[in-house]
Amino acid sequence: MSDEEHHFESKADAGASKTYPQQAGTIRKNGYIVIKNRPCKVVEVSTSKTGKHGHAKCHFVAIDIFNGKKLEDIVPSSHNCDVPHVNRTDYQLIDISEDGFVSLLTENGNTKDDLRLPTDEALLSQIKDGFTDGKDLVVTVMSAMGEEQICSLKDIGPK
Repeated sequence: MSDEEHHFESKADAGASKTYPQQAGTIRKNGYIVIKNRPCKVVEVSTSKTGKHGHAKCHFVAIDIFNGKKLEDIVPSSHNCDVPHVNRTDYQLIDISEDGFVSLLTENGNTKDDLRLPTDEALLSQIKDGFTDGKDLVVTVMSAMGEEQICSLKDIGPK
């Protein structure tokens, strides 16, 4: 063995996969699926019968959970599809900065300052109005495949 140390330049995370495989025939409406490398929520599934030479096919219509775009995919029902790990976390809103970032309080008392305000106009105005009124707001942050976005908010009222 040599005495020199080896340094590895790694851009990988802790090995937790962003997706997991699931058979296409078992994915249902309101489930999640990855289409064109985007995490999507399934809004419609139709299955065609097997043809003379082949597999039943599943036709998925899904909406991107971050930008709202509609995507479609057709996959043989026996094949595996990628399904994103989707997490929802609630954080208390502390502050909104001028540059469009929010400051959130995590459960362990730390602050999370790397999240932008949502692009959805209705949700954006609700957050801004509630914050200027001095309400205690809790935002729900959805995260999948390394992306995070505020998806809803609750007014927890005075303590």
